Amino acid sequence: MSSDAAVDAPVLIAGGGLVGLSTAMFLGQHGVPSIMVERLASVSPLPRAAFFHMRTLELFRSAGIEDAVVDGSRRDFVPDGSIVLMDTVSGRKLGDIIGDLNAGVDAVSPCRRIFLNQPSLEPILAERARRGGATLIREHEVADVSQDDQGVSLTIRHVETGRERLLRGKYLVGADGAHSRVRDALGIGRSGRPVFSNSITIYFTADLSPWLADQPVSIVYVKNPALSGFFRMNRAQTSGFLVINTIGDPGVDPEAAANAAGDIREATLVGHVRTGVGVPDLPVRIDGVSRWRATAEVASQFRSGRVFLAGDAAHVMPPNGGFGGNTGIHDAHNLAWKLALCLDGHGGEALLDSYDAERRPASHFTVEQAFARYVTRSAPWLQVTPPLAPLAPDFDIEIGYVYRSGAVLADSGGPLGHTDPRTSFGAPGTRLPHVWVERRGQRVSTLDLSTSFLVIAGPRGGRWCDAARAIPRPTVDACTIGQDVTELGVSVTDALGMTDTGATLVRPDGFVAWRAATLAERPEVALEAVLERVLN
Repeated sequence: MSSDAAVDAPVLIAGGGLVGLSTAMFLGQHGVPSIMVERLASVSPLPRAAFFHMRTLELFRSAGIEDAVVDGSRRDFVPDGSIVLMDTVSGRKLGDIIGDLNAGVDAVSPCRRIFLNQPSLEPILAERARRGGATLIREHEVADVSQDDQGVSLTIRHVETGRERLLRGKYLVGADGAHSRVRDALGIGRSGRPVFSNSITIYFTADLSPWLADQPVSIVYVKNPALSGFFRMNRAQTSGFLVINTIGDPGVDPEAAANAAGDIREATLVGHVRTGVGVPDLPVRIDGVSRWRATAEVASQFRSGRVFLAGDAAHVMPPNGGFGGNTGIHDAHNLAWKLALCLDGHGGEALLDSYDAERRPASHFTVEQAFARYVTRSAPWLQVTPPLAPLAPDFDIEIGYVYRSGAVLADSGGPLGHTDPRTSFGAPGTRLPHVWVERRGQRVSTLDLSTSFLVIAGPRGGRWCDAARAIPRPTVDACTIGQDVTELGVSVTDALGMTDTGATLVRPDGFVAWRAATLAERPEVALEAVLERVLN
């Protein structure tokens, strides 16, 4: 296709699952239409990827779907809950992994962690994406990818008829999963920890309420001589899934133990569920099974020209901690506003480069943390080289990762890698701290103040806000503490590490781009110079 060919949509998205739909939804927030290409004919009925972290709910909140997501969660699952380790579901508790999923969350976020099945979530994402200008093409797979100075050409093929068609866009997001054809077409490799288990997920119907109905339990890890894995059940405790990573005694035959997927006959699967529950004659119906190779790997690059990788196409990790889907959604949110600004002519190549510079280190960190949880919870016998990373607190992983790129003007001596969000104090590169304030008579979080660039000024720094409002493009919102927003018992200046005349520049993704200690002599010049550096 010639470089001046018509564009079907500004952004093409390979993959119409969790991450692809999220990408389209976030693009739509910024007025950018997209076309998604999905291999499946419909949403999978299997209850996959159900644990969503507070940062993900914050992003859903910004997109206007938090209430719908929370309502779905309340229908499907017991709220809060715990994660416990048992020998069997009906047997003896071996320990508590997490006592309460939302302990301490209210102090750092306006949102709470929830469980929700993907079949319940994806229609919510799809409808919001559609309203933002997205189109979803189902039953098609990626056949070829090419790009030039003007855009990307994506050849897609109908999975049954083999008929091909050509799509043209300015940019392409590869959100087509762990076996990404987009990544393969670009020749991008992965590194990390290769296959350490041929695992299975067994979807089943069985009544576990006699043992779980009166317990606020969200996930039950089971570890006994026959198997190691975990159960997640619905609110009624009558259906769910069992993930199995190892079978038998790894000390006797490590290779056989790590091959849980070696036998997936129905009788064997029924036996696994019964063994995990600890009831030999439990009535069990198998609803489905998926085989997957447990790995912990990250792509060598997240950007190649006009093509970007997100979600499992960019990083794969074991499910322990539920970080995989959440990390992919965070990829999508980070990328969407940058693409939007570049399409509008306000952002440059350096802004697009910041996607890789920010999301790849954050993904490395998260992948290693997921792997460390896999080993400590399910496979302590595993010989690990290089050594395990020390276990970081969940808060640090979910909302404490720190960005370093050209889109962040960092303080000298600021935090690196990750930090405790309760003590980040609005340092550049960290997520804006959550503080409740009052705006126009309503109680809102500082995270609710804008989805564009935002200047927050101290009580005597109003001239920063005047300068922000005078910038014609891109849109920069502004608020002065004590004038536009009222503190509700907590000092916003203290929480953000600001002075009364200082200012903080927050990016559209809620991360701090820059902070001024005091009022500049010419704030309009200073602010325009900062934006120029962040965007280009």
